[in-house]
This record gives sequence, structure tokens and C-alpha cells, in this order.
Amino acid sequence: MNGKSEWVLLATLSCMVLSSNARTQVTVDQLAQPPKDAQQFTILSSSARHGSDAIWIAADGTRIIRESLNLRGQIFELDEVIRLGGDGIPLEDTVRGLTPNGDAAEKFRRSGGTAEWKSQVDAGSAAYKSSAYYITQSSTFSGNGLLLEALLAAPDKSLALLPGGRAHAEKLTDTTVTDGKTTQVVTAWAISGLGTSPMPMWATAQNKFFGFVQGLAVSILPAGYESELQKLTKTQDDALAARSPLMVKQLLKTPTGAVAFTHVKAFVGGTTFAEDQTVLVDHGLIIGEGASATMAVPPGAQVFDGAGKTLVPGLWDSHQHFGDDSSGPFLLALGITSVRDPGNDNALTIARAKRRAKGDLLSPKVYPSVLIDGKGPNSAQLGTIVRSQAEAITAVDKAKADGFTGIKFYGTYNPQWVAPAAVEAHKLGLHVHGHLPAGMRPSQAIAAGYDELTHIYFVSMEAMPDSVVATSNGINRFQGTGRYLKDVDLNAPPMKPLIETMAAKQIVCDPTLVVVEAVLVPENGDLSPAYAPYLGTLPPATERGFRQGGLVVPKDLTRSDFRKSFTKEVELVGMMHKAGVSIVAGTDGSGMELVRELELYVSAGFTPGEALASATIVPARNAGVDSTVGSIEVGKMADLVLVEGDPSKRIGNLRNTRTVMMAGKLMDADALRAASGLSGRPVADEVTLPETRLRIWPVEKRGDGQPVR
Repeated sequence: MNGKSEWVLLATLSCMVLSSNARTQVTVDQLAQPPKDAQQFTILSSSARHGSDAIWIAADGTRIIRESLNLRGQIFELDEVIRLGGDGIPLEDTVRGLTPNGDAAEKFRRSGGTAEWKSQVDAGSAAYKSSAYYITQSSTFSGNGLLLEALLAAPDKSLALLPGGRAHAEKLTDTTVTDGKTTQVVTAWAISGLGTSPMPMWATAQNKFFGFVQGLAVSILPAGYESELQKLTKTQDDALAARSPLMVKQLLKTPTGAVAFTHVKAFVGGTTFAEDQTVLVDHGLIIGEGASATMAVPPGAQVFDGAGKTLVPGLWDSHQHFGDDSSGPFLLALGITSVRDPGNDNALTIARAKRRAKGDLLSPKVYPSVLIDGKGPNSAQLGTIVRSQAEAITAVDKAKADGFTGIKFYGTYNPQWVAPAAVEAHKLGLHVHGHLPAGMRPSQAIAAGYDELTHIYFVSMEAMPDSVVATSNGINRFQGTGRYLKDVDLNAPPMKPLIETMAAKQIVCDPTLVVVEAVLVPENGDLSPAYAPYLGTLPPATERGFRQGGLVVPKDLTRSDFRKSFTKEVELVGMMHKAGVSIVAGTDGSGMELVRELELYVSAGFTPGEALASATIVPARNAGVDSTVGSIEVGKMADLVLVEGDPSKRIGNLRNTRTVMMAGKLMDADALRAASGLSGRPVADEVTLPETRLRIWPVEKRGDGQPVR
């Protein structure tokens, strides 16, 4: 099922009564215990082991999975019981346990021509007349592997999905793997229809699930095959990369001559909206900008009539962990032409930079950092793990040699190693930013050499109790600040002196307010304002995931307490901006959240122009490239975005991209959206949704239509 109307219909169907055990909260000791002969899988990343899955088959053929996962202090303890039909598609699928968002209880069942489900975010039913695979909201890693097996068994490698959408498996490549005893051939398949990027999954020669490899998050492989992770990662990335040159050819157009954007409102000089302007581009550069009444258009120029539209510089996402080749067109569709990647698979980052330079990869310009962390249970899954000060300095030197632009310290990194590594980084011209190592406060990080603080909750760590600071590399970076910040006076020590220090020392902040909003504000089932405008344009499985809710609230607090602390984080960003601290907008997400980040800045007291500057000229200056990009000025590179409407009055109009130009080359935003799996444009204005099952969490509006908290 595809399309907005069908998704809304499915999601708002009245719930049929299901087995009561679907909603019974269980404790960890009540979850299924695997037998000794259960098949073991390891959940891992390039830097650490994060958890495990155990799989076994009961006497009646039911498949049972027990999963444990610790992702930087976020704990998942689940079991999943799946009963398959004769067609290999689940008749029943029951998930129990807990996640950082609370009770994971979920139940799906099909019988008598009806499919019905109840999860922590929704409930519904649909007629079941032909094969359709239910996508669980809280599935285990191995549980998702059954979808691959069902797709490979389908005649056309394609299946309808519930609650909506359709998935298809396309073969990528084969390779051999070994556990040291046995060698076997495995095949990578790209699964489309679940998100905006294909999901690679690996199968055995018998078309059974082998593993899932995801460089940005965590992967899962059979126990014994962990050493094959790097090989599988490179193999699947190479296979996906082979498809990218065609996308460049289809979507990126080189003008035959000059290009003129006429009669636009233009955000010029990095600070000002000017009415009725004409901007001229030739050979990749801006060659003219001025009032349309006086700016002559060169003969034969390609003309874009900008009446009712606004021309802005290409946007920056200053916190974008670039996912895969498909991320490029998706980000460009959003008007994002530059990103700072604050941590990734270093080898893939280097390879993609080379392919982009050759013209084989369509993506924004990436300014990458090497993420450096220490060894421990909360180590970053993308980290370069160091065990000594000498290793840290070596990692900094390698970052420079490999062409990275910065280093990012993480939460398990030894605080004593920050200063010497920062000295080395600065000597090499590298930018120093990051999380706070556990036990360190932001003022100490600044004194040790930080140029930039990542995430606003680490800025607010200055006022947190020692118990929170000591455990800030785990869940307390969210729950601790959510608990205490609501009661902190931002206009008094220790926060006021910190803000003054940041302003005096020109310390930058990448707040990612959208992350804080997502983890503190919503209840399960709420739809974030960041994603509401895209409802109906994305795969239903993706849209459903947007409603997972925030972190579970401790029993001695309420959601209102968390929301009050979020309000304080917004106020803190506004105070830093007013004090002269440079704010750079980043999402730590898909990129869709960027305009929501800017809306929150406006609610914090930024003007729309100041908010837009935080995603254009300010991050360009932070990256040291403001002489060439970041603003509409003659002589600068032509990174430009034509949007419908007037973001000087409603910053949300930045979502309405129509034409994107990068280094003077043109892209149609609708074509970019289609290539990324979106079915249409985002909603331009307010989103109206039926029924509370698709509610958007409350956003009060000011007189000018902007949200406030």
C-alpha cells in the first residue's frame, strides 16, 4: 500500500482486541532464556561489541529470539516470538521487553482474512487477501532477517508490507566469508521500500539470513564471523557505489551557458533578505547580483523566474553522519549542499571523497572529522579507539594525513588526553570539537582546547550534579539533563560565566535541539513537527518510526518535567546567541530535521535571517571556507537553493525546495526527491491530520506563526 491516504486510513483504523500479553510489561528476568544450542549472533560495530541475539526453534516450529543491546548507555532487552505460515510469512509476531523509549510490547496476528496489530505507537487492522509482511516497530535484529528470507522466496523478490508500502530485494554482489573453520558464499541484497536508502542484508547460499551490516549504526553477524565485518562493509559499499555514476548522470545537469535567477527575494551577503533581485551564475561562480531593474541578463542565459520564490545559499547540516551513496540525493533534495560529518567509517569517508572528486558520486561537499574515543562499554560505534595519550596523538596525525578537517572527542575518551591531543590538532590546523568525556564539564573542555561544543545538553552539563557529569557518556546525557535542567537558573553561575567564556573565546556550539526535542518531549505515538510536513511522502515504515516517542520518564518525574528541561535548552541556545556565541545548525539525523532546528532557533529569539545564517555563512566560517561559499556574493561558488515562498516571514518555507545548484550545476528538487524514494513534496503550510493517533505534539504559535515553547 502506498500514498498518504492509505497510510492515514491504516493508522486510524479502530483497534481490534488482541491477546492481553501484547501489552503486559515484563521484567528482564521474565524474558525468554536461550538454550545452550541456540544460534548466536553478535551485535557489533567497527569499534566494539554492543550486544547479542540468540535464536532457537521451539518444538512446534516457532522461532524465538532473545536480544540484549547496550548502545552507548541505551539499553535494549527484548524477546521476539514468531510463528510462520506455510508461505514463510509470520502468522503471529510478538515482541516483549524494554527499550530506552519504554515498554516494547507489540503483537501482530493474521487469521480469517484479517491482519491486526498493536504496538507502543499504534494499533490497527486491515483485510488480508494476499501475502503481506508486517513490519514490527520494535523488532529484534534477527527478526528483521525473516523479511529477507520471505522476499527471496517471493517470485519477484517483492512483497506488500503492513501497515503499508512495498519492499523489494535486489541482488548486489557475492563474497566468501569464514569463521576460521568453515568457508561459505554469502550474497548482499539491497532491500528497498523501508526507507529512503536501500537496506543491505546478507543471505547464505540457501537464501537464509546471514547478517546485516550498517556502518553508521550497528551490525549483526553470526558468532565466529565478527572478523569479516570490515570485508563485508567494503564489499557492499563497493556494490552500491557502482550504481552511483548513473545517478549523477541522471540528476546533475551542467548548464551550457550562464544561469539567471530573476525577480527573487535573495538572502544576500549572508545576513540580509533583499527584494526583487537577479542573481547571475556562470562557470560555477556567482558573477552578478543586484536589483532586477538594473541587472541585465546575458543573452542565451537559462532563466529561472523567481516571482514568489526566495533564493538562499546552499544549506549546511553541521552534524550529519553521512550514511551511504543514497544519502547524497536525499540531502540535496533538502537544499543541503554542504555537511560536516562528525564521525563515520573513516575508510568509507575517504573512498566517497575520492569518488565525489571524480564525479562518480552525487552528494553535498563533506567536511569530515575523525571520532576518537576510549575503550569501554559505552564506546562510540564509529570511534577510533585509543588506549593511551600517544595513541590519541597518533590518531590526530593520521586524521590530518587522511584529509580530515577535524577531530571529535567522545564520551569514553580519557579527559587527561584532551589537552595534548588538542595541541597536536591545532598545530596541524584541525578543528577540535565533540562530546564531553565522562567526568568533564564544558568549561574544562574549553580550557583543554575545544573549539566547539557538540549538543546543547553537553553545554548544560556545566550545571549538572557530579553524578551526572561522571556518567555523561551514557543515558544520563539525556536523562540527567532532563531531570535537573528545568530548575537551573541560566542567568546565574555556573551557566552565565560559561556563556561569557564561550563568547569571549569564540567557542562555537552545534546544539542539535531537534535531538533533545525527540528524546524529551514526545509520548509514544506523537509525531514530531520535524517530520510532520513529510507525512505521506515517505515509506510508511519510516513514517511509523517517527512516532516512537521520547525516552521513558523515570517514575519520580513526569513528561512535563522533561519538557520543561527542553524549554530551558531552547532558552540556553537563545542566550548564547544573544551573547555572541556562534551557533551552527546540525541535525544528527537524516537531514529532514534541519528546518525544524531553525524553527526552534526562531522560537529562541533568532530572527529568521539569523537562523538561516546558522545554516549558511556561520558554518562556512566555522569550516574556514566562507571566502568561497556560504553566502550570495559575487565571486563565490554558486551553491544556491530556490525555494517557494518567503522564509524571511516563515522559516519553514525552506522545506519548499524547487531548484538546487551546487558549484554551478543544476538539480531539480522534485527529481531528487523521486530518486530518494519520496512520493512528493513536503506540505508547504500547516499539517492537518485526522484523529489523535497521528497527533503532533503540542506546539504553541506566536502571532507571526512561529512556534514557541
